[in-house]
Amino acid sequence: MTLQDIQTDTPARDGTLRHASRNRGLFPSILDTIGRTPTVRINNLGPRHVELYAKLEAFNPMSSVKDRLALAVIEAAERSGDLKPGQTVIEATSGNTGIALAMVCAQKGYPLVIVMAENFSIERRVLMRFLGAKVILTPAAERATGMMATAERLATAHGWFLCRQFENNANIEAHRTTTAREILTDFSEEGLDYWVSGFGTAGTLKGVAEELKRKNPATQIVAVEPENAQMLNSDVLQPRLPDGRPARSHPNSRAHPIQGWSPDFVSIFAEQALSSGLIDRFQPVSGAAALQVARRLAALEGIFCGPSGGATMAAALEVAKTAPDGARILAMIPDTGERYLTTPLFDDVPVTMTAEEAKILASVPKPPRQRAQNRPDQEPVIPPQASAFVAAALADTDARVVMFGFEWCEFCWSVRKLFDLAAIPFQAIDVDSAELRKGDAGGQILRALFARTGMRTVPQVFIGGELVGGATEVLNAFEDRTLHARLAALPRPIRAQPVEDPLSLLPQWLNSAKGLG
Repeated sequence: MTLQDIQTDTPARDGTLRHASRNRGLFPSILDTIGRTPTVRINNLGPRHVELYAKLEAFNPMSSVKDRLALAVIEAAERSGDLKPGQTVIEATSGNTGIALAMVCAQKGYPLVIVMAENFSIERRVLMRFLGAKVILTPAAERATGMMATAERLATAHGWFLCRQFENNANIEAHRTTTAREILTDFSEEGLDYWVSGFGTAGTLKGVAEELKRKNPATQIVAVEPENAQMLNSDVLQPRLPDGRPARSHPNSRAHPIQGWSPDFVSIFAEQALSSGLIDRFQPVSGAAALQVARRLAALEGIFCGPSGGATMAAALEVAKTAPDGARILAMIPDTGERYLTTPLFDDVPVTMTAEEAKILASVPKPPRQRAQNRPDQEPVIPPQASAFVAAALADTDARVVMFGFEWCEFCWSVRKLFDLAAIPFQAIDVDSAELRKGDAGGQILRALFARTGMRTVPQVFIGGELVGGATEVLNAFEDRTLHARLAALPRPIRAQPVEDPLSLLPQWLNSAKGLG
């Protein structure tokens, strides 16, 4: 079998996205897994008189519908010559497009800079940086138009390729040639009565709607907007520059919790979809309904999505109320829920054990603790060389700060992060490292350390050969600046850099220790 055999739709470089067979597991690259997302029947959430479905775009490799856009935009620019080998790519995004671009650029070898407003979920910027992108944050008050203007200035100043997702026709083509055709294939026998989607760039809305209408004009296109920010479904036109870009925010734009949807302007694609008569119905959805339905999709259907997926399904449920018996309704679910952990979507999810969970735990007796009963003649012998190793490490004048610990201990990592952020040079002696595990050398060193300090936990941190303590003691000493004084008193002083809220570096589960029983 060759790589070409795997591709069942089109060659890789012919202008359309590539699709591999669902029945085969070999792919030329991660980019060849984009698309062919499943359409799933909703069984428990919707009314019985209709057939309600969800197209789950989280099955794309970076878990959102924007994977399609990212690949299409980059490959179109490669074909046109607008994007040169090694050239930096830049884009303004609320997150999902940036994550998708980071994947594509990583695979293809392009540096990437993302411009994103600071109020979008932290998970997104972390994911993009993890994939190698640089993330520039703009003030929340400047909204989407502000981050787009910043991206424009940076692209012009440095000669970078600006993706322009809101007006790049490759966005439309990606959805016309892949998303729409997948839907048409899935409903080729029964037909589709309603297709429900929100919009940001409106690439999905316009591209899919055009193809669905071309094949079956009777399919109803339902566009969903936040209830408090209805811009497309209004009589107020979007102010535009001569080239079609938004001149400023739309007068109806308002803050809402549905990230990725309805920025503070109406994209040119959304306006074109409206003016060409593609939209049959508008369905406003409140932020509260979006969050509630996202939670119900998880609890009742096992479908994990973000607020935009909840909003789309909430709109589909409203459509279902008046739809005729047997109607088939498809809702676009754009992404996964994991990139919203720090947003209001998860506000009501407890991180400690609830009373009900604690009752379950208490329903069985705790096993008795097994305590070692060592007699004096059974105490482990500490070899002299282990004690000498510890003494030498603490006497080493080149190692002014020494930490004994484990390689992957969370508390040890808290101290490592503090020292890295504060630019404090230190020597880490990991007693569980592969080298020190030979012949139980690490265990012997640990026993010698415990005998010397009287502490039986790690990490143990020393400054100038004197014990500071464990992770909490070190972080507290940094916060009250007694650690700074000890560092400054060394024969070769160390000046620590400021670190905001050092105690936040401790494992987060400590904050919920009361709920762990």
